[in-house]
Amino acid sequence: MSFRFLKELPSPADFRKEFPLPAELQQLKKERDKAIGRVITGDDSRFLVIIGPCSADNEDAVCDYVSRLTAVQERVADRLILIPRIYTNKPRTTGEGYKGIASQPDPEKAPDMVEGLIAMRRMHIRAIAESHLTCADEMLYPENWGYVEDLLSYVAIGARSVEDQHHRLTVSGFDVASGMKNPTSGDFSVMLNSVYAAQHPHHFVYRGYEVETTGNPLAHVVLRGAVSKHGNSTQNYHYEDLIRLCEMYGKMELHNPAAIIDVNHSNSGKKCREQIRIVQEVMHNRRVSTEIRSLVKGVMIESYIEEGSQKIGEHIYGKSITDPCLGWADSEKLIHTIAEMC
Repeated sequence: MSFRFLKELPSPADFRKEFPLPAELQQLKKERDKAIGRVITGDDSRFLVIIGPCSADNEDAVCDYVSRLTAVQERVADRLILIPRIYTNKPRTTGEGYKGIASQPDPEKAPDMVEGLIAMRRMHIRAIAESHLTCADEMLYPENWGYVEDLLSYVAIGARSVEDQHHRLTVSGFDVASGMKNPTSGDFSVMLNSVYAAQHPHHFVYRGYEVETTGNPLAHVVLRGAVSKHGNSTQNYHYEDLIRLCEMYGKMELHNPAAIIDVNHSNSGKKCREQIRIVQEVMHNRRVSTEIRSLVKGVMIESYIEEGSQKIGEHIYGKSITDPCLGWADSEKLIHTIAEMC
């Protein structure tokens, strides 16, 4: 046989029971979910800033970073809603490399899925408790939704996953804002079709059950740039790209047209400091076009305590072990710039 079954994982229900979210934090999550949802539907004029490390590799450093956002959120609360990134699964183009804390709680040791799920849940709960900010994560593995469904206020579906039917159907059962990224090819039609699928009800098999979903009206698009057939990064955050997206959204029967601009990845060519300039261009375009202002509801920024990235094993506190991130001082300044330009 090609598979060697190592151990059976505890059920999501068992995990939630063993590592519960305290009641007062459950209420906080409900309030945050509602506020974020109102931004997507256009009932709240505030702007979303989804910001944090490329991958959440170290609990202490990640929770330190997220807690730093609390004071900033208080200063910009009338204009922005900050959503910390705690990305516990890391997609790998070739399948090689660090796959996130949910798989490897220690990047220097062998994978351990049970300990990884525990580490993932503990980190999210600690971050909420210490910062009073509920977070975002990427749903790389749809079967993992049950382990974090009571913790997340925002879910991203990555460029490599967005064309997958299982991801699309699973998002149709989520009850929080869910961003569907454009595929690595950059095709807007594929991305919008994924939103259409996620917004509608479905009947399918999930975790061994026959299930029905009602559809997720908070599903929306995320522009993250693309890769050309020659392997070059191409951008899709410019004025012309956003106007084209407005026109394509208008031709489809979709609820709550909304877009988040991911200012890293192929939009920046993974040059983390370029995120500052790109954010400013996006905010400028919202000022000069009412269509863009209505559609673009937020930005997604990769940021950590220390700028740049490091190799696994260097042990530099608060520095990314995957893609390069903007440092804290520049990130804090950028958040205030976004608030001023809203």
